[in-house]
Amino acid sequence: MKNQLDKQQAVINQNIIHIAASGLKLPNAGALRAIELLDEGATIPFLARYRKEVTGDLDEEQLRQLEKRVAYLRQLTGRQQEVRDSIEAQSKLTAILNQAITAATSLQELEDLYLPYRPKRRTRASIAREKGLEPLAKLILAQKTFRGDPQDFAGGFVNEALGVASAEEALAGARDIVAEITAEDAEVRRRLRLAMQRQGTITSKLARGAKDKDTTGKFEQYYDYREPLSKIPPHRVLALNRGETEKVLAVAIELPPDLARLTALQVFPLDPRSIFRTDFEAALVDGLTRLTLPALENESRTSLTELAEAHATHVFAANLRPLLLQPPIVGKVVLGIDPGFRTGCKVAVVDPTGKPLANLNIYPHEPKRDWNGAKKTLLELVNRYRVEVIAIGNGTASRETEALAAEVIATANTAAVSPTSKLAYVIVSEAGASVYSASEIARQEFPQLEATQRGNISIARRLQDPLAELVKIDPKAIGVGLYQHDVDQKRLAQALDEVVESCVNYAGVDLNTASMSLLKYVAGINAKVAGAIVAYREANGPFQSRQELRKVTGLGAKTFEQAAGFLKIRDGVNLLDNTFIHPESYGAAQKLVSLLLSLSVENAGTLSNGGSSTKGATMSAKQHSILPDATKIKQFRATNMSSPAKLNEVAQNLGIGVPTLGDILDNLEKPGRDPRQELPGPLLRQDVLKLEDLAPNMILRGTVRNVVDFGVFVDIGTKQEGLVHISEMSSNQRYVKHPLDLVSVGDVIEVRVLQVDKQRGRVGLSMKLELG
Repeated sequence: MKNQLDKQQAVINQNIIHIAASGLKLPNAGALRAIELLDEGATIPFLARYRKEVTGDLDEEQLRQLEKRVAYLRQLTGRQQEVRDSIEAQSKLTAILNQAITAATSLQELEDLYLPYRPKRRTRASIAREKGLEPLAKLILAQKTFRGDPQDFAGGFVNEALGVASAEEALAGARDIVAEITAEDAEVRRRLRLAMQRQGTITSKLARGAKDKDTTGKFEQYYDYREPLSKIPPHRVLALNRGETEKVLAVAIELPPDLARLTALQVFPLDPRSIFRTDFEAALVDGLTRLTLPALENESRTSLTELAEAHATHVFAANLRPLLLQPPIVGKVVLGIDPGFRTGCKVAVVDPTGKPLANLNIYPHEPKRDWNGAKKTLLELVNRYRVEVIAIGNGTASRETEALAAEVIATANTAAVSPTSKLAYVIVSEAGASVYSASEIARQEFPQLEATQRGNISIARRLQDPLAELVKIDPKAIGVGLYQHDVDQKRLAQALDEVVESCVNYAGVDLNTASMSLLKYVAGINAKVAGAIVAYREANGPFQSRQELRKVTGLGAKTFEQAAGFLKIRDGVNLLDNTFIHPESYGAAQKLVSLLLSLSVENAGTLSNGGSSTKGATMSAKQHSILPDATKIKQFRATNMSSPAKLNEVAQNLGIGVPTLGDILDNLEKPGRDPRQELPGPLLRQDVLKLEDLAPNMILRGTVRNVVDFGVFVDIGTKQEGLVHISEMSSNQRYVKHPLDLVSVGDVIEVRVLQVDKQRGRVGLSMKLELG
């Protein structure tokens, strides 16, 4: 019996995966294997990088969509059985209803079918049923009575003992039953839902008594507002929701007059010959007005909000990814400044590894205005520690501090004798710095410092390795996006965690320097295992090989399989440990190196740096100098990759698939590479730009700080960021569906000044550089 049930469940599961794969246009076999591996505990980053052959080369985004779709369909299947069991327990499950339940493709469709059978609190209809009025309701609903007087029929149901004192009361109760039946009909709700989506209008007006609540006029454009439901953009949905939450706006959804009644009559046609036609139509309209339309309006508002929140979350995640993947500025001493007025500017100098060298305050602004003293202090720090870059947080007093940095840079660069590199500054996003400063992570890192002395260190480190520093902060505290506090916080956190996980595994992690905050995002590793890795490292010194990870308490074979390829060791025993080549493929990599060097496998030796050999194929330090260079790899690609048959033959001889062969070649061509270094670096500045310096049609370079639905905010070096409206983003008349299609956070772009509003401190920009 158990085997039979297991087989049935396996068939159901395969069917679910097939439906999901078909809907997402993914290969069925690859989708099936991917879900099997995910069910066994595999992670998405691992599958996307190291199981391309079995998944059909599905990427992370496809795998995440597949996982979520399968989870939804599994939930739907489970709910179908619950609904079926509940209706069957009421002895009301018919073959037609059972078929409709099985055919339901969404939870909403299923709940519509279940609504008439769902246990509910007492309603006007249930009270009427208790009074014995259901037979009369069935007469009204059937509309098959063509002779007589409704009052006469209703008179037979008068029963004072049951609370029915008159024929009119009997008819009223029967109408309540009809109203509920028609209101809960699945087809009526389906048609009305569709009509609302296509022809509904969302409206808002100033709520009663709310005139003094919107003192800044934030919601003024919505005091008398109408827009088709099908056209309202996500950011306006969230704006309306916020106005409603703050009790400033009254929001509603309207349908064209009489549309609801006419739609319902398509399902329940009115027979003009029936003596109950008036009662039937009155009940139908009552059910629509009192039950169906309010429910569908709430449902429609909820659906709109969910779509808007999903969109806002997507934009937030899309902005977060490039922010996390900003190229690190490696090997430089950085001076970080957390700007401020009254409490002063907090200054930290960190060495190339991020270790703090100095931590102090300066007071160049109000109220002390010690400009010269602050400048002198910064120059001393620059000279003493050979500072190469100044990182300035973009918060309060940022632009005033930028002017100070510009003066320091001018003096330092002029005084320097044949400097190897010019001192420059960068404006760094300080979003979440205060959250980090007060966090347990910061207290553990700098127990001797107060919270106010930690943010400046974080700002400096964000320039050296943005990813390693930003993972210490709750992603929700990194302010890139719009209305992030208005969306479902649980879903937002899940989406942003997925982005962080993806970025960490994309960039790879240095096993011997990574913090616990960074390690816990590596595929297969949780916070407990991350802590164990750090504890092992502190007790035993740097890891010498990936194989040594097996000695960490709590890190089993499954975790090693998932994580090992993403954890790198720079100067360890095995040279392959500093690549994305997975240990399971070291043997294949060894054979490939031998092939590329025209050496036999026996003569290839060990892939080591001279230390003791680890299990698996390695290469000796002597032969490290003759590892295949880029030219040999390009020759190999040219010879083999133009012929699929030959490429397959090579892969088969190595015991791997073609995708893995390509990945191994990529890693041998650029061993130890950080993929972030291939992206454009931050914009270094040496002078400050004032609003007064701007004039229309000036061409400037700036950094994209935020991307929202209606445009992008660009840091051009002035106090306020400029806005490029979406209509000013394409110079070739190309329609831009969303700004994210063209730019990302962190991009350095050229813009043209359109207009300058000095009074309000606003700058309008254009990406259309040519006039006319």
